[in-house]
Amino acid sequence: MNDQGTAQRGNGLRVPRVKRGRGMGTILPRDDGAAPLDIVIAVMAFLAALALGASLIADRAALGWREGLAGRVTVQVLPPDSGPPGPELERQTRAAIEILSATPGIVHVARVSHEDALKLVEPWLGADALVADLPLPNLVDASIRPGARVDLAGLRARLKESAPSAVLDDHTHWIARLKALADVVIWSGYGILLLIAVATAAAVTFATRAGLEAHREIVGLLHQMGAHPGFIARAFERHYFFTALIAAAAGAGAAAILFLVVGGLELAGVEAVPFLPPIALKPAEALWFIAVPMASALIAWATARISVLAALRKIY
Repeated sequence: MNDQGTAQRGNGLRVPRVKRGRGMGTILPRDDGAAPLDIVIAVMAFLAALALGASLIADRAALGWREGLAGRVTVQVLPPDSGPPGPELERQTRAAIEILSATPGIVHVARVSHEDALKLVEPWLGADALVADLPLPNLVDASIRPGARVDLAGLRARLKESAPSAVLDDHTHWIARLKALADVVIWSGYGILLLIAVATAAAVTFATRAGLEAHREIVGLLHQMGAHPGFIARAFERHYFFTALIAAAAGAGAAAILFLVVGGLELAGVEAVPFLPPIALKPAEALWFIAVPMASALIAWATARISVLAALRKIY
């Protein structure tokens, strides 16, 4: 017996010493070149957590947008094509407010001030003096009572009769577009997660085959001693399960830290990406990151077992 904990057999095989009470995974020592696999799994988990976080943020943002637009209608009273806005614009605005207030199902009508209208276009056009002089339409915002049904076609007809420059927007078009955009982002995130799962399984398959080849003598000796393929597979699957769990936890943790940093910047008033919803995750949403290392470990466990059993059937 040498000082490395191996025994020299008569047939030239070097067999590891297995201490009593230790798991089967200690039969196979950790390879010196295992670090690249750990890095690959950590990077995959980091990307998976980013994709998962983006899907959660997109779903929350779309829900907030839909709730904000649902149950509301907006009337734009357009200014004249030429010349400054005059009494006719104000008359049509007052007529639109009166028609909205008298419509069954509408519970609140409010005119949007010129300052608030400027704030709506400021992110796109800026806040200089030229923008302030633009002939913006007069806006009237109205809320619909929950559960009430408003005759939008009749409302449009009444507005067209009393305020020809008024345009009614019930936001259904924007709600549909927001839902479609959110669905694209969410399903794209799920697609990325699927690709990452496939890549992780491929990496573990390659590492498992390499491990079998590196420990071919040990595996051969175990087979000669009567070990079943399932026993040998358990040694590999246990090893890769914990390897993937630790590496993926590090990658998902790095992604969680990134979201926390971005959220802290947004709370400090630094806008990470203009025109996009806040990127910070809520605590309940961040708990989903726990699923990333667990899923990675399960993928590694199943892949290692299938790969080892398939390889052993070919060898023996």
